[in-house]
Amino acid sequence: MFQAVDTNVSFPKLEDEVLAWWYANNIVQKSLASGEKPFVFYEGPPTANGRPGLHHVISRSFKDVILRYRSMQGYKIIGRREGWDTHGLPVEIEVEKKLGFNGKPDIEQYGIAAFNKLCRESVLEYIDEWKVFTRRIAFWLDEDGYYTFDNKYIESTWWIFSQLWQRGLFFRDYKVTMHCPRCGTSLSDHEVSQGARDDVDDPSVYIKFRINGATAPGNDTKLAAPLTDAFLVAWTTTPWTLPANVALAVKHDSEYVEVEHQGERLVLAADLVARVLGDDYQELRRFRGNDLVGLRYVNLFDGVPGAGVTVELAQAYRVVADEIVSMDDGTGIVHIAPAYGDLEVGRKHGLPTLFSVGLDGNTLPNYADLGFAGMFFKAADPAITRNLKERGLLLKSGRVRHYYPFCWRCDTPLLFFAKPSWYIRTTAFKADLVANNQQIHWVPEHIREGRFGNWLANNIDWAISRERYWGTPLPIWTNGDGTHMECIGSVAELEQKTGRTLQDLDLHRPYVDEISWEDPQHGTMRRIPDVADVWFDSGAMPLAQWHYPFENQELFEMAHPADYICEAIDQTRGWFYTLHAESTLLFDRPAFHNVICLGHILDEHGFKMSKSRGNIIRPSEVIDQFGVDALRWNLFASAPPGNPRRFSLSVVNETLRKFMLTLWNTYGFLSPMRTWMGGRQQRRNMPRPYWRLCRLLTAGRSRGLTVWCAM
Repeated sequence: MFQAVDTNVSFPKLEDEVLAWWYANNIVQKSLASGEKPFVFYEGPPTANGRPGLHHVISRSFKDVILRYRSMQGYKIIGRREGWDTHGLPVEIEVEKKLGFNGKPDIEQYGIAAFNKLCRESVLEYIDEWKVFTRRIAFWLDEDGYYTFDNKYIESTWWIFSQLWQRGLFFRDYKVTMHCPRCGTSLSDHEVSQGARDDVDDPSVYIKFRINGATAPGNDTKLAAPLTDAFLVAWTTTPWTLPANVALAVKHDSEYVEVEHQGERLVLAADLVARVLGDDYQELRRFRGNDLVGLRYVNLFDGVPGAGVTVELAQAYRVVADEIVSMDDGTGIVHIAPAYGDLEVGRKHGLPTLFSVGLDGNTLPNYADLGFAGMFFKAADPAITRNLKERGLLLKSGRVRHYYPFCWRCDTPLLFFAKPSWYIRTTAFKADLVANNQQIHWVPEHIREGRFGNWLANNIDWAISRERYWGTPLPIWTNGDGTHMECIGSVAELEQKTGRTLQDLDLHRPYVDEISWEDPQHGTMRRIPDVADVWFDSGAMPLAQWHYPFENQELFEMAHPADYICEAIDQTRGWFYTLHAESTLLFDRPAFHNVICLGHILDEHGFKMSKSRGNIIRPSEVIDQFGVDALRWNLFASAPPGNPRRFSLSVVNETLRKFMLTLWNTYGFLSPMRTWMGGRQQRRNMPRPYWRLCRLLTAGRSRGLTVWCAM
């Protein structure tokens, strides 16, 4: 019977009908099982701590279109399975908010086991919602996915750590890390880049350090005449670090001047004196930075040694020459606080390390008499500046807008903090990382040498440890005094050490913390409390998803490297990097051959979508109104990969009118051709206007029309 196509179509309703037909007839599974030639795909695991957004629609659409195309070409897609990034700070912070917690002490009082149980339940709730989302946007994946919290997944990451340990690439060192005082843990370099801001308002203070006329032992200055009753002027945007000052650094071959300014004698770089003082100064004499080395000055405050540490102050509060000094801004004299960013400078010059702020971000109680004890470090800046002004040691102050890092998850200002952490020695493989990048086809192509290539060229060692709870435990066991350490690479190895079966052990805190053994030479061996950077989990997915090397060795060898991956541009310093780094260090080959790198989605005015701006559009709003096909086509066609996309409901509506409805109406217009070409009996059932139209259009029997009608 003839039936005309309804031009008043509801695409969301039509899509629901198609989805129901797909799953009633097992279409997705049939597609996943088809094909012969292997084509390897890695699904970057989304963090299951929130609802999916528009940026997930675009990445999954770009993944899906390539995979369907390859499938139609006869390829069997390997790795077309769901993956879930389930650990880390994002999940912990979500649970903390629900419980009303303010930090780590609340978690430990609540209990690590109970807290981690809630973390597991939280990610599973979100994953259920993600599964519905995945189906609705027509992203075809095998729902037998991998979870980073699975014991098998964790065991594979332990194996990676043990391989790096055996090669001396997994080590502990006392370094300055980016520390979040609210989360109580260090962040890796690629995490820091995700929360950094370029336009942060901070104090700009010029401080006077009184020269005391003496020189440090063995450091006689080269001044023709001594500097007496004068001040060295240094500039800083972090007054909270001044109580931890132990030295002032100059540039050895640069020119410095002694000037008279408002009745005082000041010393600063010749190239910067006018910028700092204007015309209000009289030059007295000039000398080189090397001439100032060894000069002593009066400390501003008494810094606090680390707990249980005895420091030698004889080498503190002196001038050193170092290449870190820049003549681009400030005074040409840099204040040195090894505890908060200048640790390597301190080591080079034999300086002690003193503290003013603790790991909780609060100034130490030692400064109670000065009025700024127990204050959050940023809040302490005005109090410290005021103290210096009252003592006549503040030359001038103002405000500056500059770069400063914030925690990418909780938005707390980070501390540059010297503390012991665990690292992966990626710097030893910088040349290999760069060389393997040359084997990757990037879309857009400029990412290879640009954003990603620059990141590799400036590589630093990967700070891998986190002082947290819900994560892959670092498999390091140590004795009481830390003189002996062992890295465990499997559950079987841990069973051998303890002499008991551990097959039912949950490889999370606190259960794995309770596992210990007695070493005849070194005493009781207990696990360190740290967990791994969550990015390490996601970077391990090429092998951990298959529980390699304990299972599926042949499958892994076939499925590594991937033929294709796709995520947003911020993953150049996230998942793209961790995949590349782990694969290079373990196998000396790239983790993927081809990658599409997508730009960000912006609102209609060109601003990044965020809760604070109130410009977020939920995928469900778009899909319920226009259908996902219109959304997907808009995201494909609105801009090339790598470029940002401006997005609004009106733009999707335009896509619906100009493309989807045009396509549908064309189909509706040509549908009668099927009946006309179907034979005399079917033509009898056609309304007369359609009959005449079809006779007219098919008079020439064009080959293209005949083929279409036969479909």
